[in-house]
Amino acid sequence: MKKYALLSVSEKTGILDFAQGLCRLGYTILSTGGTAKLLQQHNLDVVEVADYTGFPEILDGRVKTLNPKIHAGILAMRKNEEHMQALQQHNIDVIDIVAVNLYPFTQAISNENCTLAHAIENIDIGGPAMLRAAAKNYTDAAVIVDYNDYSLILAELAKDKSISINTRFRLARKAFTHTAQYDSAISNYLSSVCSKDESIDNFGETKPNLSQFPRSLNLNYQKVQDLRYGENPHQQSAFYKDIKAASGTIATAKQLQGKELSYNNIADADMAWECVKTFEQTACVIVKHANPCGVGAAENILTAYQKAWQTDTTSAFGGIIASNVSIDKETAQAILQQFVEVIIAPQYSHEALELFNKKPNIRLLQIEKNNQIQALDIKRVGGGILLQTADSHYLNINELKIVTEKQPTSEQMQNMLFAWNVAKFVKSNAIVFCKDGQTLGVGAGQMSRVDSARIAGIKAQNAGLSLIDSAIASDAFFPFKDGLDVVADAGASCIIQPGGSIRDDEVIARANERNLVMAFTGIRHFKH
Repeated sequence: MKKYALLSVSEKTGILDFAQGLCRLGYTILSTGGTAKLLQQHNLDVVEVADYTGFPEILDGRVKTLNPKIHAGILAMRKNEEHMQALQQHNIDVIDIVAVNLYPFTQAISNENCTLAHAIENIDIGGPAMLRAAAKNYTDAAVIVDYNDYSLILAELAKDKSISINTRFRLARKAFTHTAQYDSAISNYLSSVCSKDESIDNFGETKPNLSQFPRSLNLNYQKVQDLRYGENPHQQSAFYKDIKAASGTIATAKQLQGKELSYNNIADADMAWECVKTFEQTACVIVKHANPCGVGAAENILTAYQKAWQTDTTSAFGGIIASNVSIDKETAQAILQQFVEVIIAPQYSHEALELFNKKPNIRLLQIEKNNQIQALDIKRVGGGILLQTADSHYLNINELKIVTEKQPTSEQMQNMLFAWNVAKFVKSNAIVFCKDGQTLGVGAGQMSRVDSARIAGIKAQNAGLSLIDSAIASDAFFPFKDGLDVVADAGASCIIQPGGSIRDDEVIARANERNLVMAFTGIRHFKH
């Protein structure tokens, strides 16, 4: 019996070498369209699917491989006598290898001018059918969707003259995941198409209106690793990444050394990294229990780290440290004077790595620095999820509205902007005291904004940091003037807050009485 391999790919990386290797191993190549032309141009003997089936491609290529000679050859169970007799009766050969990848649907819809008609035309039909058939019959057929597997398959065939059942099962699992993700992308896109009265005029010859929140949402994540446990030792957990994970996010981090990351390590590292990468100047963020406990900015990373650490040395013990620039030898030496769980940076100097290597339990993460974020934010609730666009707003100085009689100095303006940037990442209710590129006190996660203000003041006092002439940021408006009095009594001279309370006039009046500067942003940054 002939050994057939069916090759039909949109992404042609590696397909020529793979086909040449299969030919050397005695396989007859079945192929279609562009793949067949490419192989023929390189003098490979290729049997066109239309010639093999005796049925031409029709409907502008919509029907090519949807034929019993193809699908029976893939699906026949070799040890089933009735199956093999049916193949013999109908003069059908078995197809042992199916290498297929699909029409580039996601690439098509990524084009901002993509029409609905163009998107529909890029939905593959025959490809998924062949993949599913070969994957279902993995006991006899090998299915390949990833060009990175070509060399592995050739090596196994050359060594053992066959592909092992374990490899075929792994490939089948990969194929079903691939088709599921493909169908999910189609479903999400079509579910996002906004149409009046559920009708599409002119078969979508213009770009459709797309909702960010489809009627039906399919999520696709790949497991990165199992974790030792979840938030608590009695909980099990694993880390998954979005198949479209934005670069420069925690899911794309490279671990250079250290123990296995825990559930809480990853959650806190994500918070630290997302916060530190928002600063244009050299900055360091230290996170403990999902809140920044210290943030510093300076001309060099050592000074920035020292500022961040000084804010709250107690909470920073065993925390997560993130830097938005390369960590040098001097900073590494300073960090190693303390107990730290995870360190994150875009780069590390050679000398710094040598120092950290002496503490092999410290987890070092390296992440590309950029401003990319995931477009949508997901929160799990009982029986469902909450979906929202990411809080990607970064305050421009021109957006500020000074609402008090007293106007800010340039120094106060910088202090307020720094404090506002930190407050965005502090659990609500959030109050943050800052001055000269340093957090002085952080009050987080309280039911009362007044209590958050008091806690922030206590934190500063415990750290021995003066709040005189400091700036405070509040992630949401002050509902009453009592919170204003607390921060003014502590020493703050300027306040940045969203505004929007029905008592704004009272709060502004109190700020004027206390000779304070107050700026409204018009933007709230609740973080629950």
